[in-house]
Order: sequence, then structure tokens, then C-alpha cells
Amino acid sequence: MNLRGIVAVSGRPGLFKLVGQNKAGYVLESLDAQKVKIVANMTTTKLASLEDITVYGEDDDLKLTDVLANMVASKGNVPDAKAESGVLKTFFKEVAPGHDEEKVYASDMKKIVSWYHILKDLPLFTEEAPAVDDEHDTLKADDKLDKKPKATPKASNAKVPSKTTQPAKKANMTSKKGV
Repeated sequence: MNLRGIVAVSGRPGLFKLVGQNKAGYVLESLDAQKVKIVANMTTTKLASLEDITVYGEDDDLKLTDVLANMVASKGNVPDAKAESGVLKTFFKEVAPGHDEEKVYASDMKKIVSWYHILKDLPLFTEEAPAVDDEHDTLKADDKLDKKPKATPKASNAKVPSKTTQPAKKANMTSKKGV
């Protein structure tokens, strides 16, 4: 399941695909049938990548991708997002075993089920997530450890800062001739 680039936006229903970024904010495209493009302000809008979202667990937190994979394995037994909270809680006990029932509210369950219904028909939902090459990463880390940071050469006209900085002297308006 490849959820790279799929985000949830605070204050907006549904899911969005991160298309790009400009100086005003993030350019997002909705995943529903309308394909509305919006620009989410960087300073006021909070984005949550679905790859990084976790569900509270009793021992360890559960990744959202694992919960969605369990929903796929349930083969069509996924209730509607508007179902009663009792139905959602029993369903969530099946697909997210070990979730913390006190911290995971019915509204959270409804949100995850609605996300599943949005994502289930998309082609990226069935494709594999890009694998990270562990050997490649360890080689890069070893190279960084072996190399010492190079000292940047100072410019020839650079002044050495003194320990006690003094205010600038007042400019003298008289010329050398005294005129």
C-alpha cells in the first residue's frame, strides 16, 4: 500500500494528494470525484501524511497502513462511516487488535473508515510502497562518518571579530587639510 503524498488537512473533510508547493503554501488535489485543487497556507494549515499517522495502542502504537491492510483483509465487511459507534468499535477490535479503547474515540474510527472508503478504489492503494534500500543507506552513513567536515576558507579581507564589540566611531567631517 503506497500512501506517499496522501495527506489529511485540518479543518477539511476527505483526503488530498500533495501536488506541489509554492510560496503561498501547499498545492493539494482532492481525491474525490471533483478533483478540486486548493492551496493550503503553510502557516495556518496542518497537514498529516497518512504514512506517518498512528493509532494509540496498549503496548505500541499501530501504524495506519497496518490497520488499512487489515481492513482490506476483512473482505467487504467494512461498515459505513456513518454506522453506529458500537458497530465501529467491534469492527475496530478485529482490524486493530491491541488498540487503546480509551484513547481511540468513535470519531477517530469513523474518520479512518471514511478514509478507507476513499482510498479503496485508487490504484495507489493496491501498489506496493517504495522499499528503502537499507544497504544503500548504511553505505551513505559510513561515508558521512569517514569524511571530516572541511573547514571553509576565510576571505582575505574578512575581519576577525573581537571578543568585545565596540560601537562604530562617529565619522569625522573635516578633511585632512583642515578646511
